[in-house]
Amino acid sequence: MSKKALITGGAGFIGLHLANRLLEEGCQVHLVDNFSRAVNDTELRETLRRKKSEFLNINLNDVKEVENLDLDFDVIFHLAAIIGVVHVLERSYDVLYDNFRMLGNMIDLARRQKNLSRFFFASTSEVYAGTLKYYDLPIPTPESTPLAVTDLSHQRTSYMLSKIYGEALCRHSGIPFTIFRPHNIYGPRMGMSHVIPEQLKKAFEAKDSDRIDVFSVDHTRCFCYVSDAIEMLWRMMNCNTCENQTLNLGTQSPEVTMKNLAEVCHNATQKKLFINENPATPGSPYRRCPDMNKTIELIDFESQVDLHDGIAKTYDWYREYIFEGKNISAR
Repeated sequence: MSKKALITGGAGFIGLHLANRLLEEGCQVHLVDNFSRAVNDTELRETLRRKKSEFLNINLNDVKEVENLDLDFDVIFHLAAIIGVVHVLERSYDVLYDNFRMLGNMIDLARRQKNLSRFFFASTSEVYAGTLKYYDLPIPTPESTPLAVTDLSHQRTSYMLSKIYGEALCRHSGIPFTIFRPHNIYGPRMGMSHVIPEQLKKAFEAKDSDRIDVFSVDHTRCFCYVSDAIEMLWRMMNCNTCENQTLNLGTQSPEVTMKNLAEVCHNATQKKLFINENPATPGSPYRRCPDMNKTIELIDFESQVDLHDGIAKTYDWYREYIFEGKNISAR
């Protein structure tokens, strides 16, 4: 029997990719979004033309609007949240309060479901930031790492704290849940406020032998192509042993520097470009790498898409739809 799924933040980057995968598997999918960050673009409209898809533009902070949602969902993916450095710095109270209210409303909805098998909560790799700052954070970082909180007076603490509190809400809610912590998921339609599309755009607009600014050149990250992340979520949904677990979502290796990453992006454009090495971005951790052993053991899958191939696919999409096309990129 096919599942009926609800995806909040369904018009966003991961939400729409996930929706398409669920539709391909015969699921009925209801997407919820209010376009505070996502956009109504060609890809979304194509998805909504598919059978078994439905879209609702609602405010998840409005209790009455949430209460009007169906009560026969088999699985709920709660991806909606206020995110982004600009919002964190300028709307830190909203990040804390609205993210809490949205999740609380969705948990209340989940509790009223007739046959809910799982509630998925999108946390963040930022939950490890306090441990990194004050203690000896193991890298690669396992999910069992104790979490510490950075200074509560700092605006950047708001997003991380909203997700730590969200994880606690899920654990004490009494509903079957899976918490996942995404680590640098990338790919087509992710918006422009990320290092990979930013570097691809700079390279696209540059001429041969131009110099491109790169910040935090010696900082390292591990990047996971979106199709691999979606495969992991699909397997988590169908894996009973993932119930009531907290799991990293990402790729453990290779761990690449920002300089290496920029070079891969530049190579995707087939231009000969040079790098201006700039200082580290304030607040950027020197290393971030998830320990994926627990996730791999439970779902019997690890990332398949090579970084060069993933960035090439990402560049092809951005060149066609954003750099040369007329699509709107996520805000």
